[in-house]
Amino acid sequence: MRTSRFTETQIMTILKQGDAGRAVKDLCRQAGISTATYYQWKSKYGGLEAFELRRVKNLEAENSKLKCMYAEMALDNAALKDLIAKKL
Repeated sequence: MRTSRFTETQIMTILKQGDAGRAVKDLCRQAGISTATYYQWKSKYGGLEAFELRRVKNLEAENSKLKCMYAEMALDNAALKDLIAKKL
């Protein structure tokens, strides 16, 4: 998965400027992002503070690691079941 070139604090700064009444079009042009990106960030991170955003990102990373661990264990389990079935 591609990482963002913007940090959490930069994203929050851009969103807070938009909430303060600055024109979204001008804000996006200055930041070098599309308006679609701005609204995606707003729907995902709107109402969060920078520390909350960091916490959410850490939880998402941990969740993806756990999903990978589960997938590996499920494959191992299936392989062991096949091995046991062949022996019997």
